[in-house]
Amino acid sequence: MTVPFSLESLPTLSRSTVDRQETLRTNPERLVSKWSEARVVLLDDTGRTPVAEGSSTLAARKAIDFGTEPPADAVFLGEWEDTDFWSLPGRPEGDTDTVKMAGSWGVVEEVPRVDGEIWVELRGYGDQLDDTSAGLFTTAVALRHWRRQSRFCTRDGSPTNLIQFGWASKCEAKGHEEYPRTDPAVICLVHDQDGVNGSHVLLARQPVWPPGRYSVLAGFVEAGESLEGCVSREIREEAGATVSDIRYLGSQPWPFPRSIMLGFTARADRSLPLVPADGEIEEALWASRAEVRAAFLSSDAGVPVPTPIAGGTREMILPGNSSIARVMLKAWADAEE
Repeated sequence: MTVPFSLESLPTLSRSTVDRQETLRTNPERLVSKWSEARVVLLDDTGRTPVAEGSSTLAARKAIDFGTEPPADAVFLGEWEDTDFWSLPGRPEGDTDTVKMAGSWGVVEEVPRVDGEIWVELRGYGDQLDDTSAGLFTTAVALRHWRRQSRFCTRDGSPTNLIQFGWASKCEAKGHEEYPRTDPAVICLVHDQDGVNGSHVLLARQPVWPPGRYSVLAGFVEAGESLEGCVSREIREEAGATVSDIRYLGSQPWPFPRSIMLGFTARADRSLPLVPADGEIEEALWASRAEVRAAFLSSDAGVPVPTPIAGGTREMILPGNSSIARVMLKAWADAEE
């Protein structure tokens, strides 16, 4: 019996083993007491962090190398196996060269390399990290982005200072406290009405994307809107399709700069014309399961090849391994119609 498809694995950036230990953020005595045994995740100005070449674990530094107690800009990430983890700004030092490696969407990037370590970014390398490292890196990047956007109080405009070891800010004028903000966004895999899981999936591409890139549709939740309402509105606005049978699949933090992606699936009538949103969607089309499977095979081989799509032949590049969109598409492609 065919069953509705579900995610086959956790999205890359949803993996984490670290205990965030919220109560410790207001317990400086405890955090300072274990600082000498703690580890520090470095982030440079572009959000990169060091990893030993070929490793799946972050190259965290000894906290004691940064002083006898946490510096003012240190951010507490949590605890794992009785070790505290923090984040601090850092950058490659020494004789630096570059190495080519696959990045987001499979695009080859040049990344800094020094003393056997490569400085990687979360989108392109997140899927290659172990669960603990993926969770630490995602949290560190999210808090870094929040701090960059929260230097002034939203209520009175005065400068703010970090408190609770990076998990809140307090303004200098009135003492208003603010906390890291997450913007909800829905991402929906729409398939047609053939059988339980459909035979075709709705894909689209934005005008700013390089040729060949396709993904499922997504958009931010508006004020006063339910998640299901957002799914219906976004698909209608971006592709001109009316969806039904909306079903939740899973979620993933997406700290670029501060989103949480809420994954859904829905059904739509493939016989009706698609109407891409002018200026937002350059192209929308229905791709068969065989076409999506072929695109995954070429992606896994590391060399995208022309794939027949909607009666023609073109290169189809699917979302990168760190994206929930890829997990959703892979689960659908592997499912029975």
